[in-house]
Amino acid sequence: MPSLKTYLVPTILLSCLTLSGCNNSPVQPPQPVEPAAVPIEKHIPVQRYGRYTLVELAPESAQRNLLLQIVDINLPSARSLTVGEALRYVLLRSGYRLCDSTPQTAALFNLPLPAAHLSLGPIMLRDALQTLAGPAWALQTNERLRQICFVPADEHSPMKVSAFTDATTEATP
Repeated sequence: MPSLKTYLVPTILLSCLTLSGCNNSPVQPPQPVEPAAVPIEKHIPVQRYGRYTLVELAPESAQRNLLLQIVDINLPSARSLTVGEALRYVLLRSGYRLCDSTPQTAALFNLPLPAAHLSLGPIMLRDALQTLAGPAWALQTNERLRQICFVPADEHSPMKVSAFTDATTEATP
C-alpha cells in the first residue's frame, strides 16, 4: 500500500508550482489618465413662466433678422392692385420700407399684380417680397436705413434677348 508520503509530496509540489505561476504574471504599469474633454456649453438664461414652462431670455431669429419673420398676406381683390402697392402693403408692419421709385424700378412697381399673388403665406418676408417682384428682380436691403430695394437680376450681365426676339430679328433682311 502506498504511503501517505508518496501522495502528499507530489500534491504539495504541484500546488507550489501553481501558486508561483500566478504570482509571476507581468504587472502592467498604470496608464496615465487624460482628463476627458469637457464640452463647453453655451449658457442660455431662462425664466420660469407659469408652473411648467421655462422661457429662453434671448431674441428669436426673426427678431434679430427681420427678413426671416413669417407673414401671412391676404390682399384685397376689390380693385386692381399694382406690384408696388402690394410690396408696400407687405412691408407695412415689417420694420422696413420700400426704396423710392426710380425710372428703372417704376417698370416693376407699375405692373399689375397677378391674381396668384393676392394671398401669400405663411411665408418668410424675404420670400414674399421676392415672389411679388419675380425672378427678373433681385432684392437688396439697406440695414442701416431698413430699406428694401429691387434691381434687375441681370444688371451686371449683358442684356439677355429672348429666343422669340432672336427669331424675328433674323427673319428681317
